[in-house]
Amino acid sequence: MKKLFHFLKKYTPHIFIILLLLFAQAALELALPDYMSRIVNVGIQQGGIDKAYPEVLRKEQGDFLQALFQEEDQIAFSTHYHWVESPDQDLLDRYPALVDQGAYVLQGAPEEEEMAFLSPYLLITVALQSPAGTMGPLEGGPLGMVPEGVAPLDFMLSLPEAERSALVTSLLDTIGVLPEANLTQTGALFAQREYEALGRDLEVLQRNYVLLAGLQMVGIALLAMAVAITVAFVAGRVAAYLGRDLRLSLFKKVASFSNEEYGTFSTASLITRSTNDIQQVQMFSVMLLRMVFFAPILGLGGILKALNTNRSMAWVIAVGVMAILTLVVIMFSIAMPKFKSLQKLVDKVNMVLRESLIGLMVIRAFGTETHEEGKFQKANEELTKTNLFVSRLMSVMQPLMMLIMNALAILVVWVGSAQVDLGNMQVGDMMAYIQYTMQIMMSFLMLSMVSIILPRASVSMNRIAEVLDTPLSIKDPEVPVPLPGDRHGEITFHKVSFKYPGAEDYVLKNISFQAKPHEITAFIGSTGSGKSTLVNLLPRFYDATEGEILLNGVNIKDLPLKVLREKISYVPQQGVLFSGTARSNIKYADEHISEEAMEKAAAVSQAMDFILEKEEGFDFAIAQGGSNVSGGQRQRLAIARALATPCEVLIFDDSFSALDYKTDAALRATLKKEVDSTVIIVAQRISTIKTAENIIVLDEGQVVGQGTHEHLMKTCGVYQEIAASQLTEEELGA
Repeated sequence: MKKLFHFLKKYTPHIFIILLLLFAQAALELALPDYMSRIVNVGIQQGGIDKAYPEVLRKEQGDFLQALFQEEDQIAFSTHYHWVESPDQDLLDRYPALVDQGAYVLQGAPEEEEMAFLSPYLLITVALQSPAGTMGPLEGGPLGMVPEGVAPLDFMLSLPEAERSALVTSLLDTIGVLPEANLTQTGALFAQREYEALGRDLEVLQRNYVLLAGLQMVGIALLAMAVAITVAFVAGRVAAYLGRDLRLSLFKKVASFSNEEYGTFSTASLITRSTNDIQQVQMFSVMLLRMVFFAPILGLGGILKALNTNRSMAWVIAVGVMAILTLVVIMFSIAMPKFKSLQKLVDKVNMVLRESLIGLMVIRAFGTETHEEGKFQKANEELTKTNLFVSRLMSVMQPLMMLIMNALAILVVWVGSAQVDLGNMQVGDMMAYIQYTMQIMMSFLMLSMVSIILPRASVSMNRIAEVLDTPLSIKDPEVPVPLPGDRHGEITFHKVSFKYPGAEDYVLKNISFQAKPHEITAFIGSTGSGKSTLVNLLPRFYDATEGEILLNGVNIKDLPLKVLREKISYVPQQGVLFSGTARSNIKYADEHISEEAMEKAAAVSQAMDFILEKEEGFDFAIAQGGSNVSGGQRQRLAIARALATPCEVLIFDDSFSALDYKTDAALRATLKKEVDSTVIIVAQRISTIKTAENIIVLDEGQVVGQGTHEHLMKTCGVYQEIAASQLTEEELGA
């Protein structure tokens, strides 16, 4: 996967933006349970009162609290609450009962920590103002000394200051071990009673709080959705561009392959790697940018939020995480081998399909449709079985993950309800804890979804990297040598031998000859004698194993490939045409070739006649591979393409084989008259090369004869045998 991150480097700014957006999305999503908790805890349970202390205190309540305060707490109270004799209109609008009385009013907006001193005293006050039997945790204990029939509040006020201070200290010690939730709820209850006594509309207060919190939740949810959509958009663009870059790099690499590298990979495999494999990597990249990066942020944030809500239930999260990790590891270990074989099976299906499509005419001619269908069915069934296994495995994973998540939610409710009963947790906090737990589990679910595609994407990326990392056997020299300007098209083979990579036997042995400009050098020999291999060494489709090949006196290995191949025009045995028009095919090497040069090339190659017969002329359409023209027409267009390209060396690798004798003769005659480049012809027919200045006869990879037709007829037995098999007695006598 290192290669993937190498390609992603150029998109670092986009990835940085995605990360920032993912942090924002996680923060927004993690804020939603907190708001839900507030709605339940504050909006419903506390009547919309979000502070554990009152904003306004009646005189009698303030005086009573001050009677309970210890010295430092009295100072803190005086700092935050000021006596207001005549409340302003804003205060009166909220608390109508203040119209005829003063009150202690909270100043500013103090932090929760600053007001923490007040909570225990509010709990004492609420307990003392409650009927006997309803004082909660303070029932009995230090207040057990209250005489029967005397109100606890009156009893407290009747005590001497020293005794009252000792009793308050004892009560504070008792309160110190109570859960914070009890203090918060009691403080809110105290504030609620005060507000009700001061005439505030508690229903409006509660409704406004719930509505505001609800609207905030909706706003956060919409914002989180907008951020998620933006992340998806940017991630999708990055993945699409990554796929584009991979395809382009793969195509450039394959285009630079020599025939040796092409032998390493099948055509079907290269097509699969350029399409299906890159698609798998592209899909994984989207999930990587959207889920793999997001899952840890959400999971870690959820853990911190959950621990901040209640630490005693951390073991519940640990149980859920371990269960999901165990499931993912087991599934991953089972699926990985299958994913590795999956892409190879896709290769196999593509190979069988490609062979069938290319050889369709042969298949029909020999009536082997049933046999080919069987081959395809076998490959197709193997791929289907593997796909079904993987799909079933992954389909089992989803319900198992949901089972774990739902079981975890039940466990949270079970444990949380006990915590609520003990007063260690509020109902809203338990509901928020469930949400945090689900978000943590969801982050692992995201990772598990990635784990479904990761093995296949990993295999695909390795297959792509295998092509990209394949070392080139033929490449440009480190220190190129310039070509001299006074020599054009001179070819020299000096003791050249060649054997295919991995082979033991030489295909060519000790080949030496010279091809001069303005002359035709021809090669002839039996099938397998090495003719095509020899001419393939000139443009460096292969490199000679031994010896050297010179162009204009310079070793071709010392020339940049682009320079070398610009000097050579090559026509292969099979005339290859590209989809387009006759014009685009002839001008394939350079679209700026003049019309005169194009028409001259068509005329020399004897292609002009059938081109002009077409209504569109040079603009008549050529189907893919030239399937809508005959073999001879395809070969003539391929020859015209080579002739239209300015070059010093023209190579015809048995390129006249599909031409009739009349067209062959006319083309050779015109070629000799119009072309002044060095011409190298590989041929099977003696009539094609009879007029060549130098004919080289090959047999089993060695030169067994060299010279003109007349000279070889006298000196070379192999050439005489070929001539006797092709020429009439009159032609032999001539």
